[in-house]
Amino acid sequence: MTERTTEHTPEQNPEADSHENRRQVLYWRLLARLFDHEEQATLESASLAVVEDIGLPSGLLDPGTSVDSIVQRHPELGSEIDRLMVPEPDEDERDRAAEVRRAALVSKVLLNVFAAGSGTVTAGQLSRWQSDAGWLERALGCRPGELRGGRSGGGHAGRGAGLAGTGATPDLSRLIPAIGPELGAIEADLVKRMHLREVLADPGLAAQLTPSMSLIEQLLRDKNNLSGVALANAKALIRRFVDEVAEVLRTQVAQATAGALDRSVPPKRTFRNLDLDRTIWKNLTNWSPEEERLYVDRLYYRHTARKTTPQRLIVVVDQSGSMVDSMVNCTILASIFAGLPKVDVHLIAYDTRAIDLTPWVSDPFEMLLRTNLGGGNDGPVAMAMARPKITEPRSTVMVWISDFYEFDRSQPLFEGIEAVHRSGVKFIPVGSVTSSGRQEVNPWFRERFKALGTPVVSGHIRKLVHELKTFLA
Repeated sequence: MTERTTEHTPEQNPEADSHENRRQVLYWRLLARLFDHEEQATLESASLAVVEDIGLPSGLLDPGTSVDSIVQRHPELGSEIDRLMVPEPDEDERDRAAEVRRAALVSKVLLNVFAAGSGTVTAGQLSRWQSDAGWLERALGCRPGELRGGRSGGGHAGRGAGLAGTGATPDLSRLIPAIGPELGAIEADLVKRMHLREVLADPGLAAQLTPSMSLIEQLLRDKNNLSGVALANAKALIRRFVDEVAEVLRTQVAQATAGALDRSVPPKRTFRNLDLDRTIWKNLTNWSPEEERLYVDRLYYRHTARKTTPQRLIVVVDQSGSMVDSMVNCTILASIFAGLPKVDVHLIAYDTRAIDLTPWVSDPFEMLLRTNLGGGNDGPVAMAMARPKITEPRSTVMVWISDFYEFDRSQPLFEGIEAVHRSGVKFIPVGSVTSSGRQEVNPWFRERFKALGTPVVSGHIRKLVHELKTFLA
């Protein structure tokens, strides 16, 4: 007789199974709504029962209710959504009840953003979507507008973070660069589906618009077809967006690495520059124990002057359709550097033709109004305009922002770039200038830039700010 053995299964946990089933119901309902516009009655009723049972508002299941509306009625949920999809570093044991709650909140944010519908879009609908997208960015640990490229800021999501409550932890450093372009594409589609000219002609509707990169692109493309009130509202939106981005970029320029201190220049003898620690240390021999008083013979001040030499910055930016965000960011960035002492800034924009925007370099708003987005790429035309601006190669930096997809003129452009580089100019090729850091560069150029010793700078605007400030300061 053979003895029968039995396998011992882990002890069943009915409560844990119940939480897991609830979480799965919510995510199945999310998938069903994203991929099929028809309601699944069973999933809807089951999800409603879950949401009400865990004490969350039923409005979370209504795609027509914005996240803002939910948070206004239930303010405590705002702090829960912040960094909702970024798990804590010490989150080892799974809190299954908390996972169900997070699944409901994650589902709300994702559904409102990615189920954008079809048909004509109103100004109010676009504004609501932008707000919901901002909540998704906050849930991912970013600033509202950051992933869509609208404002240039640093991300907050840590490496190794993932979608909380899904049972897995994918790396957000990979997930976020993929989500950013998708959000931008959805927003651009919403803008295209909106009767923008009619909205701009109505001050009340125009006031509902929140400026974003997608909206600014559409305004710049359509500016020649606008007039009167519509044109005035378009210009107001562009200027508002420019001012918001400029505020962020000025901070980044101010925080970037500057040149070395020039100790040959005496420090300014002002209270602001007083080196209190050094002053006390150098005068300690004058301490009077009887009087408990320190007598100061000499004050010491900090050196603040930095070594600088007159520099020329030549920015050449591709204004073709694929480089709109770079065009906007670079006009603003050029104007900021133009405001620095001893920096002579020139800006050239090009597609199949080149335009010298240098006379308006101090006003990014005016520069943008003079651009004509779209068309192809003819780099040699831009190089022909840029090279005469080089007078002292070794005190000149040329920044060339493009994806370098040329119309069968790759070799002539590269030969021109190579000649400029070998003359002593610091040449900085940049794939794009966005807040998300996403870039695409023609592999043919990428390899040749690397061999030339001028590798393509990462597309993140902070990297370009650092490169420029280091060279110019």
